[in-house]
Amino acid sequence: MANSGESLCEAAREGDVEKAISLIDSGADVTYFDKEGLTPLMHAANHGHSQVIKALLDAGAPWNALSPSNVSAGDFAMENGHQAAFDLLLNTGIQAELILGTIARKENAKGKSDSDYLADRVNFSEDKVMDSKSKAVMMAWEKPLMEAHAKAICSKGGDMLNIGFGMGLVDTAIQQYAPTSHTIVEAHPEVYNRMLHAGWGEKVNVKIIFGRWQDVLSQLGSFDGIFFDTYGEYYEDMREFHQHLPQLLKPGGIYSFFNGLCGGNPFFHVVYCQLVSLELENLGYSTQFIPLPVKDCLGEEIWEGVKHKYWQLDTYYLPVCQCIEDTE
Repeated sequence: MANSGESLCEAAREGDVEKAISLIDSGADVTYFDKEGLTPLMHAANHGHSQVIKALLDAGAPWNALSPSNVSAGDFAMENGHQAAFDLLLNTGIQAELILGTIARKENAKGKSDSDYLADRVNFSEDKVMDSKSKAVMMAWEKPLMEAHAKAICSKGGDMLNIGFGMGLVDTAIQQYAPTSHTIVEAHPEVYNRMLHAGWGEKVNVKIIFGRWQDVLSQLGSFDGIFFDTYGEYYEDMREFHQHLPQLLKPGGIYSFFNGLCGGNPFFHVVYCQLVSLELENLGYSTQFIPLPVKDCLGEEIWEGVKHKYWQLDTYYLPVCQCIEDTE
């Protein structure tokens, strides 16, 4: 006889909500993984059974559990075009992240803090900057994305701010728009020295501020365009930066950030795009995401020697944020 977890998976596949609720009420494990590595929630999402999904979520089924091939219930709903199921899982994910921030904190616990990164040696090559653990800080494949970010934030001209120099891709692109002023904040000593060696400190309209953005806020003015892309920080750090946007971004100004949020999972990425959009809306900003296809520039050879593929999606969603009053 099948155990209650198997029976719950079967009820989820069939969309039998009464059977599913009965099994849940009698103690069936909503976190159960069957021999395929799938949970009842994944089965329900795969077949678009929204009522079963709701019953499972209400009983505490984890919305962000992953199969052995790194697919979540939300991914199953997305792939199969089950809109109601997808919306239900998306809203659950957003609410959970607003309260708990589970993905970001899990990654934070596993990763290094930015202070560890700042003390770490970085290695520069023609197409990438790597940390000592062979994790990519920045890679050349991002160049067209950085050019698109620069075009967005420079669209009205004026004073520009970039947080995080990296390989200098976005700053090189910003310079092509001849901004009135161009402030760059960089915290890593080796990257900073490389900037100076490359002549960035001698450019007429460029001001370089060495230090963590959290420590140099008092040295910053207000800007017409702002870009944020730091390594070794997490969603919570970007959320903290957003709290300062009302002081940093001039009326009519445009803000953007490197949108690498959960770049290894399509559904989690959507959750975080929606989450950051909601949080910026609460601060008075509207966010538009412009889709840019990146599949063709991400062959396996790109990742040779890189420990972690930080981007695995076919489309990059470039955020363009403006004060809500300015977009009306």
